[in-house]
Amino acid sequence: MRKRILIVGSLNMDIVVDMKQMPKTGETVMGKHLSYIPGGKGANQACAAGRLGGSVTMLGCVGKDSFGTRQIQELTDCHVCMEYVDVKEEEPTGTAVIYVDEQGANSIVVVPGANSCCDIQYLKAHDVLFQNCGYVMFQMEIPKEAVCYGLTRAKELGKITILNPAPAPDSLPEEIWDKIDFLTPNETELAKLTGMEAMDEESIRKGARKLLAKGVKHVLVTLGSKGVLLVNHKTEQIFPAKKVKAVDTTAAGDCFNGAFAAALQEGYSIEEAIRFANLASSIAVTRKGAQSSIPRREEVYSICAAN
Repeated sequence: MRKRILIVGSLNMDIVVDMKQMPKTGETVMGKHLSYIPGGKGANQACAAGRLGGSVTMLGCVGKDSFGTRQIQELTDCHVCMEYVDVKEEEPTGTAVIYVDEQGANSIVVVPGANSCCDIQYLKAHDVLFQNCGYVMFQMEIPKEAVCYGLTRAKELGKITILNPAPAPDSLPEEIWDKIDFLTPNETELAKLTGMEAMDEESIRKGARKLLAKGVKHVLVTLGSKGVLLVNHKTEQIFPAKKVKAVDTTAAGDCFNGAFAAALQEGYSIEEAIRFANLASSIAVTRKGAQSSIPRREEVYSICAAN
């Protein structure tokens, strides 16, 4: 029996505003369409891992409201175990307001709400889930202290850890870096984590090497339409992305992370898992929304077969 993927992170309702172009400071523009789509980086990654064949359990918090109820139902429908998600009466479900322009670029404002309750005490109360899983994935939309505790506990138990450092923190404790098996920043997040400004290809490679020197085992830098750069102590390799017309990039990184975890759990090599996750992400960017854009396993395999 496969060891489960434990995803610890945020659950939000995404309020998505489609518009022709982003407003400048002080400018009012007319939106084209308003929609409510379940999101949050933790939930998106759980959705991706579940839809793509992973055995997934979610840890996180929602409010006792319609947004929370919908989020739990949507992820249950994606084959994610939601039994241990905490429903808070005193906090609303986290909310993200997402502005998307005609080119598919997005700008996001997150109000954490109940996500702030996904703290160390909550994780300790569910320690048995850490004990029984094989993979643990985190993002940075819950308290940083909880992420650091969870990474430390997971490595104490010998689990494979994945950290998607988004949104990128100003810093992480030095003792945390060697608890991370896979770090998956995009270019902006890599720059913030390493203090680097230039982000040409050589600078990206150099930044990834700096994180390896701190103790990270593998750095996977997501490069948007250019693909993914894998840097570890054995190789530095770019895995090109499939060329598609992007409609909405909102959940591209989340889809990649969830797909990558599901592929590792399936027994894929790191390289095979990256290729699988790249394909899944290439489908997601051709659709609108966060969880609504994430493909199912058979869709990705159909592309694999065609190629």
